[in-house]
Amino acid sequence: MNRATTLGVIALGVVVCLTFGTLAAVALRADAVARLGPADWAAVRFTLWQAALSAALSILLAIPVARALARRRFPGRTVLVTLLGAPFILPVIVAVLGLIAVFGRSGVVSTVLGAFGAEPVSIYGYHGVILAHVFFNFPLATRLILQGWLSIPAERFRLAASLGLRPHDIARMLERPMLREVVPGAALVIFLICLTSFAVALTLGGGPRATTVELAIYEAFRFDFDLGRAALLALIQFALGAGAALIAFWVAIPGDMGAGLDRAIRRWDDSVLHRTRDVLVVGLAMLFLALPLAMVVVNGLPGVLSLPVQVYAAALRSILVALGSAGLTLILALPIAVYAVQRRSRLIEGLGYMTIAASPLVIGTGLFIITFPFIKPSDLALPITALVNAAMSLPFTLRALVPALAATEANFGALADGLGMHGLARLRYLWLPRLRRPIGFALGLAGALSMGDLGVIAMFADTHNATLPLQLFRLMGAYRMEDAAAAGLLLLLLSLSIFWIFDRGGRVNAVR
Repeated sequence: MNRATTLGVIALGVVVCLTFGTLAAVALRADAVARLGPADWAAVRFTLWQAALSAALSILLAIPVARALARRRFPGRTVLVTLLGAPFILPVIVAVLGLIAVFGRSGVVSTVLGAFGAEPVSIYGYHGVILAHVFFNFPLATRLILQGWLSIPAERFRLAASLGLRPHDIARMLERPMLREVVPGAALVIFLICLTSFAVALTLGGGPRATTVELAIYEAFRFDFDLGRAALLALIQFALGAGAALIAFWVAIPGDMGAGLDRAIRRWDDSVLHRTRDVLVVGLAMLFLALPLAMVVVNGLPGVLSLPVQVYAAALRSILVALGSAGLTLILALPIAVYAVQRRSRLIEGLGYMTIAASPLVIGTGLFIITFPFIKPSDLALPITALVNAAMSLPFTLRALVPALAATEANFGALADGLGMHGLARLRYLWLPRLRRPIGFALGLAGALSMGDLGVIAMFADTHNATLPLQLFRLMGAYRMEDAAAAGLLLLLLSLSIFWIFDRGGRVNAVR
């Protein structure tokens, strides 16, 4: 066993321990099923219901937007498609703050309704949870479906035009088959994301009608200190996540629509009505996504320089946690990627993806149970948060590294072997130069996701070691909305800056 294999086994062992080791600790602490009350089973039902409805709405809204973007070429389209990925790295608590500014009782929508004598709307409750999930996942669904639309070769549309097919015939013969391949996988991915969402339910949910399993774990742990009930709920959450992940992996990847000559797609089934509809759809989608973020900037800008010192201290802790999480992600992901590529094993790669089935609160609950007899958990709040965030970012990092490393080995591996390039020399002169782009992207993504995370830290932290998302949540809970808006803008700027610095650093003078 060489050094790379040894490091890969060790990293994979850490992942297995974080996933199944913490799950075992939770299982040993869990009590009988009879301990779960009606409210707990209501949380299970609501978790499944809101995840399914959020996924369905995200897909239904994304289809016309993706179709419009696939049909149209206009100035700024590339930037617009790129910005559709922004909500994925956007701190959840910041987006919630923006949604409250738009849809809250004092928000833009309520103000407009009040001008016409109508009652203000409230974002809190199950409808707020679903609205926030659609806000986050509708852009992701659009990107996934857009890739399916762009995979249809231009020659198919040229053939359809030569055959005189009408728009409904093109939809039936080209577009609907593509959607049947793309939509199930996209819907399952979004369902899994909504299934493990915590910060949205914490800020906008609550109550018997809008409590998810994740929130029930937090309440059992934080307020009741009922470790047995929290452990049992954690097992249920892991089972739900694992089941959804297995189904998502089981659904086939969208098939190939056929080869083409990479020509620009020209649609002959066009009209003024189609153009008007596409412009309207894209405009409304951009308004839905941009208005909450614009409200965060407008409301937060006046007070960003006069925030309490505790907010800046929390921001510093968040930066340190984000950097630590990004570093841990790479330390775990690179050896696993090397091990999987060298062994040509999908099983090894699949084991690295296991953390996607486990929620942060499940891992956090297990780590609390393990460390509680030996050390005060709040003393480990920041290291544990960084570790759990690294584990949650691992599947995305592996998805970026494994294909790039496999291509590098396929193209240059034989040459490196012939030159006797192994170990650190292979890492320094072959892998790192060729992987600089995906490593930069992965580090930026891991850092940004950790910077905005409001999960494990809410369970472990006390008043002295809160991160910026937790401090922002406390400001909102104290109804200090001006300070909360300023803290939200600061968090948004820091998260985007971390992503940009790492991603840009991976691109400067990078190979390919």
